[in-house]
Amino acid sequence: MRLYDYSASCNCYKVRLLLAQLGRAYERVPVDIFAGDTLTDEYAAMNPARTTPVLETDDGRFLPESNAILFYLAQGTPFLPEDPLERAEVVRWLVYEQTDVIPTMGGLRFRLLVGRLTTDDPDAVRRKEGALEVLRLLDDYLATRDFFVGDRYTIADVAIYGYTHLAHEAGIDMGPYANVRAWFERVERQPGYVEDVEPYGANAAPGAGRSLYD
Repeated sequence: MRLYDYSASCNCYKVRLLLAQLGRAYERVPVDIFAGDTLTDEYAAMNPARTTPVLETDDGRFLPESNAILFYLAQGTPFLPEDPLERAEVVRWLVYEQTDVIPTMGGLRFRLLVGRLTTDDPDAVRRKEGALEVLRLLDDYLATRDFFVGDRYTIADVAIYGYTHLAHEAGIDMGPYANVRAWFERVERQPGYVEDVEPYGANAAPGAGRSLYD
């Protein structure tokens, strides 16, 4: 099993976190998305969307999209409930993470860290306002529960943790979100927890590399 990933991406980190917690052996294949690594024909054959991560299964098939990979890897493990409703709730949060968490705090973090936006740019203001709405929803939801689905840690938590735990790098004050911060601590106490997100390289700055973002 191989994981094609970019070390600064929290989408990739989510998969690395779950693999560590599952104790699964895999080969990690670095992909520099800002050096044109995803723009080749070879990469497009694995993932026409040219994004990371991509999981190559033991039988040579390729699965892109971080949350699809989480769902695949979690099959038959405690990280994915067997109860139909709880399983559907996991999917609910996987969708929410992609549609609401990433475009707001995730997108803002990336653009601020690499100098593609400044804090007073209209797009940055819009993304931050969205992020604050997301964090308030998450904080309210966690007021009466320890984890997002059922009474245990699942891939719903893995997915949402990926970008929210670095929301402060998007210039967001996490002080008002006590329930989210307490949940961070619960996630970080889980067996096998790792945090290995690396800084963006200099070639992630505007005009400095070749990528889908340029």
